[in-house]
Amino acid sequence: MSCPAGVDPKLWRSLRNGAGRAIGDFGLIKDGDRICVGISGGKDSLLLLMLLVEMQRRAPINYQLVPVTIDAGFPGFNTTTIQNFVADLGLELSIEQTGHADLITTKLRPGSSYCSFCARLKRGALYGAARRLGCNLLALGHHRDDFIETLLLNQFFIGTLKAMAAKTVCDTGDIIVIRPLVYLAEEDIITTVRQAGITTVSCNCPVADADQQRQRMKQLLHRLEQEIPQIKNSLLAALGNVQPRHLLDRQLSKEGTV
Repeated sequence: MSCPAGVDPKLWRSLRNGAGRAIGDFGLIKDGDRICVGISGGKDSLLLLMLLVEMQRRAPINYQLVPVTIDAGFPGFNTTTIQNFVADLGLELSIEQTGHADLITTKLRPGSSYCSFCARLKRGALYGAARRLGCNLLALGHHRDDFIETLLLNQFFIGTLKAMAAKTVCDTGDIIVIRPLVYLAEEDIITTVRQAGITTVSCNCPVADADQQRQRMKQLLHRLEQEIPQIKNSLLAALGNVQPRHLLDRQLSKEGTV
């Protein structure tokens, strides 16, 4: 597909080039890969699929795209809209029906995070779907802001220097998770989806907007950005410019790494 109707061509090229740069920088996709693309129905996963389709048609290598949606069982989740979106891109959506909604209600321990438990269940279902569909990669729609917010959340609330990886292997070693949108700003994704007139779909989770800690990180970054316009790019760059000698990790010291 070329630039979607209604979308600023310059913005579209910027997003496409950013995703392409991430694929090149981190070796995310190679010839012959079969990629399970997690489609939640939100703006990030829909744009991810659009960009992967666009680059697939331009790339000097061959790879396959297998869009997958996890239906957690929340009442009113509209998979038809997602199916139509995927079909318009020339692909077929696989829908994984689960009982996650009931499982969370019965198994969530007091004081535990609803969102974290749901995310773990969904990730497990995506791994299972990827294996069943013969995929070796799982593509997720995490963007630049997700990486930065996760970095701050881990520092502020857990006490660890950790965010996400653009490319990582799952615990069982058979599925590689890739995040091609790592360089893309959330505001650009929002603008593109709005300009393209794309209908997004909510998972209908009863606590979908209850992640207050992440919202606090968004608000903090927004305030800081008023004084330091490049703060998000600087924080993202810091994730790729680690100086272990200037940290306090005693395990690294024992191993002679620092």
